[in-house]
Parts: sequence; structure tokens; C-alpha cells
Amino acid sequence: MLEKLQVGVITSAHGLKGEVNVFPTTDDANRFDELKSVFIEDKETRRELEIEKVRYFKGRPIIKFKGLDRIEDVQKMKGSPLIIDRKDAIPLAEGEYFIGDLIGCQVFLESGEKLGVLKDVLRTGANDVYVISKTDGGEFLVPKIPDCVKTLAPEEGRIVVHLLPEI
Repeated sequence: MLEKLQVGVITSAHGLKGEVNVFPTTDDANRFDELKSVFIEDKETRRELEIEKVRYFKGRPIIKFKGLDRIEDVQKMKGSPLIIDRKDAIPLAEGEYFIGDLIGCQVFLESGEKLGVLKDVLRTGANDVYVISKTDGGEFLVPKIPDCVKTLAPEEGRIVVHLLPEI
């Protein structure tokens, strides 16, 4: 299980006073209201930044970090992920998992045959789609619907799927 989780990515500077536009990678963009600080990873380092203010424009967060007061202070952060400690994450409901905890899980068919490794999760709106790197080198897409995904056990590094004839 991951100890650090990504909650957003800085997309650009906003204005001239050190604010940044953030693309949220969390299901609840308003979760930034409760955060006191985030870790930022740029090309050279990982450092903790204290959040001074959060506001929203068209549902997207605009964040002002304490001590970064000029556009020049934040321009180089474009594309940097915003990371939090797992302890600061929003609690999940029973049966919910963070995508980062699923990536890398071994994927098996109900028969016990290994299909591959979960490589990515595509967020389609209707349902997520699991991208599985097959053991033979190809890729396989499996929709995350009850008929297809039978067991999710990231704590064991294991996912069990059923393949519908149409797939």
C-alpha cells in the first residue's frame, strides 16, 4: 500500500501573486479545503509546502502557498504532482481503494491462471477500465463492473477477473 498519494497536478501559474491552477486527481476537488500542506515533487527535489489559501474557479482549485508570492516563484512548478501522506487521505468506504494501491497487482482469471499485471486504470465516467499488461507482452482492457471484476485485494497484490465472451 502506498504511503504517499497524489491529489493533484499543478497545471500553471494563476495571476502574478504566486497562485497556481491545480488539476485534481482526487474524486473530491473540495478536499483541498482540509489540507494544511502538500508535498511537491519537481525534477530535483521533494519539499513540503504550506497551503495559505484555496479558492475555486469552475470547480478547479487555485492554491496559494505560504511564502511563494510572485509568479516567478511558481512558474517552474508546472506539471509537478501534489502529494499527501496517506494519513491525510479521505477515508474510503468498504470495498473502495486508491488507484495507486491497485497498480502493480497481479491479475488472475477465476480459474487461477495468471492474466498479467494491472498497469493503469482509465476513468471513463461510466465505469473504470483496467489496463492489464498480459504475461505474453500484450495489453488487455477489462471494465470494472461486477460481472468482470470478482475480487479486489490490493493488500494481497491480487485481482481476480472473469472475462465475458464479448471481451
